[in-house]
Amino acid sequence: MRSCKATISSAFVACSATAAPRRGTTVTPRWSLGSILVLAALAACSPRAREAVGAISPRHVPASELPRVHRKIVFQWDYSQPELRIRGDGVARISAPDSARFDFFVNGQGTGHALLVGDQIRLQDGQQSMRDFLPPAPLLWAALGRLHVPAASDTTVRVDSDTLRVDIGHEPGWRATLFGGELRRLELIDGGRIPQWVSRPAGGPIRYEQPRLRRTLLLTVSRVDTVPGFDASIWR
Repeated sequence: MRSCKATISSAFVACSATAAPRRGTTVTPRWSLGSILVLAALAACSPRAREAVGAISPRHVPASELPRVHRKIVFQWDYSQPELRIRGDGVARISAPDSARFDFFVNGQGTGHALLVGDQIRLQDGQQSMRDFLPPAPLLWAALGRLHVPAASDTTVRVDSDTLRVDIGHEPGWRATLFGGELRRLELIDGGRIPQWVSRPAGGPIRYEQPRLRRTLLLTVSRVDTVPGFDASIWR
């Protein structure tokens, strides 16, 4: 099978190979075909969503919420995309059940922070480019161990030994994998493919993948502290 890079290159060649139009003519149909090829190539870079393993169960979706305490999580982060790699330290301050603040530092200097409140990620003026860096809200919550996705009536729970797989919604939908009651993976499923996901393996770094754009964010937790609370100013 050809790589995504080779497939995308072929698609762009198909666009550029279109002959120059004569004056007064249009190339819309041929360019549209090239655009379709490019989009198809990009879509092909996302892995296909396989059928979930396990027996369908009448069990309800388990409550995967955060402990009702204030926590401070210290981590190292590593972000990469084509021709760019940035690493540094970070801290997440979590106020259960539905608020968290992420700060990212490079060489001890603040590079930006994001507030995760309910279903929204809030950024400071001038830091909107961080939306390309961070997962969307449901996946960012999943990075912390919380299952919080849009509600949907078509939900299926499958049991495979100690593993629970939950499909929520459809086009797009979500697939959550829980082991021993803990959220281990959350995938966005759209068009039969997985364009984005977060994994939380036991003992390994938290990993966010966006394969179409070859973006990866790793969070390696070094310390988790329970604290009395946070100053109200951090939520501004």
